[in-house]
Amino acid sequence: MLFARYLAVRKRTEWICAPLKTEDYVVQPVDFVSPPKWHLGHTTWFFETFVAKPYISDYKEYDPNYNFVFNSYYETLGARVIRTDRGNLSRPSVEDIYTYRKYVDEAMASFLNQGVITDHDLRATIILGLNHEEQHQELLFTDLKYILGHNPLFPSYYQDREKVEIKQPAIPLDPFLTIGEGIYKIGYKDKGFSFDNELGLHKVFLGEYSINRNLVTNGEYLEFIQDGGYQNFRHWHAEGWDWVNTHKTKAPLYWHLIDGKWFNYTLDGLIEINEHEPVNHVNYYEAHAYAEWKGQRLPTEFEWEVAAPDLSFGKRWEWTESAYLPYPGFQRAEGAIGEYNGKFMINQMVLRGSSEVTSPEHSRITYRNFFNAHLNWQYTGIRLAI
Repeated sequence: MLFARYLAVRKRTEWICAPLKTEDYVVQPVDFVSPPKWHLGHTTWFFETFVAKPYISDYKEYDPNYNFVFNSYYETLGARVIRTDRGNLSRPSVEDIYTYRKYVDEAMASFLNQGVITDHDLRATIILGLNHEEQHQELLFTDLKYILGHNPLFPSYYQDREKVEIKQPAIPLDPFLTIGEGIYKIGYKDKGFSFDNELGLHKVFLGEYSINRNLVTNGEYLEFIQDGGYQNFRHWHAEGWDWVNTHKTKAPLYWHLIDGKWFNYTLDGLIEINEHEPVNHVNYYEAHAYAEWKGQRLPTEFEWEVAAPDLSFGKRWEWTESAYLPYPGFQRAEGAIGEYNGKFMINQMVLRGSSEVTSPEHSRITYRNFFNAHLNWQYTGIRLAI
């Protein structure tokens, strides 16, 4: 079972990269986007570093230099290429990295086929590695979109994929769901995999609130733009208003006003805005400003989690009004694995839900995504509360 899942996850990463040209693998337009070939190498490095080298007795490291090249942020594991320089890595080549993947996969396949793994820590590390690679699969999609979306030709990633027309969803008489005042349990409750930042089942008190069953659409957000939303400081946090003025922002990422019509870049190429589709690629500043303009607010992550079973989600990661902080009793694991989530619990906001490019099984109600307030290259949208 573990071997089959390992193969499936590893193959899906390469399937995502299948439409790419060699040149697409090496581009890094901004510091927060990594070249696709780096994702391929880094996810392989994770299994080599945390499984193959410590647990496979006769394993020979593929290339000692790869620890420096493909280590992401693990201080415990030594020096590494800084993130902003990943686009300068013309070597190792794309071909070399695929050879590296094959080398590690063959070693892992032989190891996993020896029998059932009974070592709890080893099994947990392998499962973490698979979930880690699935996170990078989503990052591959979002990084690829940024790379291709900033190519002056706006090329399509999907090539010949059939386009699906999104129609206006049925709007209930009352689009808001009301949740009564009470004490609610928050956190991961099941027996399967979860990240450490979901653990620590605890109770919170919530006052009565209402949350919209639907996400804010492009059409609704367009009203904010047309009403001067990006020109009125009253809707924005001071930091957000600085961001608007510094970047001369007038619309969400990938939106382009052409001959009086709004278009946006998608993985299908540059197309006219579909007003019924949930708005995409807005950062926390924009989400908060829209809520202020609307006279409403963003939900907290606890309000979101309690309401989630009765909401529609899965199209966009949804900004919440919650800072990314540890749950009660949070403890970091020992060693480098302990750097996975805990060290980032500062200056970040929590997002909940999932998106259309989220990997399978990563849309748990308790899943806590997190990003800096100014970032918008992920598939991020808005749900309002009152």
